[in-house]
Amino acid sequence: MTTPDFIRAIRATAGHQLLLLPGVTAIVFDDRGRVLLGRRSDNGQWSAVGGIAEPGEQPAETAVREVYEETAVTCVPERVVLVQMLDPITYPNGDVCQFQDITFRCRATGGEARANDHESLEVAWFDVDALPPLAPFSLDRVHRALRDEPTWFEAPAQTAE
Repeated sequence: MTTPDFIRAIRATAGHQLLLLPGVTAIVFDDRGRVLLGRRSDNGQWSAVGGIAEPGEQPAETAVREVYEETAVTCVPERVVLVQMLDPITYPNGDVCQFQDITFRCRATGGEARANDHESLEVAWFDVDALPPLAPFSLDRVHRALRDEPTWFEAPAQTAE
């Protein structure tokens, strides 16, 4: 995940201290019921699409932007799947972040899936019964997006990949 410029500016004065950040995850399905996943360039794992909201950006807009930036697929958010505070993460450089994740179920509306930036090695559609190995964070969100109801509150936090 690339660090947005506004976070770099905050880090210049805040140092490594804990930053609470707005994260968004998009679980995108096509008309055949397949889910869109990207293989991350930082760890090589298949993952759901996600990112950090820019200042003033609505979470649903973040989902749409991140999906397009990473996969060249256009989408429409259909509903909120989960709102959850994740465990704090300490990065190798010492920066500490805690993400408040809002997961959206989205419907693909166009575009051809491809790695559209440097954050993904590859992008592909997968049948939900034939998913590649996924980190627990992404697998949990795919399963929740398949349900008909949102999960607004969740007791145990999960670490993002």
